[in-house]
Amino acid sequence: MNNRILVDTNILIYSIDADSKFHKKSLEILLDPDKELYTTSKNISEFLVVLTRAKSVKISVTEALEILSELLTNINVLYPDKQTHLMFYELLKKYQPAGLRIHDFEIASISLANGIDTIATENRSDFKNIEEIKIFN
Repeated sequence: MNNRILVDTNILIYSIDADSKFHKKSLEILLDPDKELYTTSKNISEFLVVLTRAKSVKISVTEALEILSELLTNINVLYPDKQTHLMFYELLKKYQPAGLRIHDFEIASISLANGIDTIATENRSDFKNIEEIKIFN
């Protein structure tokens, strides 16, 4: 099994949500010393959106950034570049996603362009039809 894994937004969220049924599993992924963890700038944006829009718990941007900073101590952040954009366009042409699904293809393209074909996620449906991606469970 490849030890390079892209961490999807939901894993980051569940890792700080002690009430989630996925909390323990998410922490295990993030704390596994045998895994080389990555996420994308897109995932970071999504994470911050989710944290700061919650109605039940008000989290300021400053607090959200502090939480994110702690999470990223063991996670490498990948950014889009020309190669990821080329991969993104290839995936869009091949799979023809529409609407919000395009976000998932952008994340997949950044991952794949950086040689990472495995994504840790609880939202398997987001990536299950992308044959180039393996879902880590």
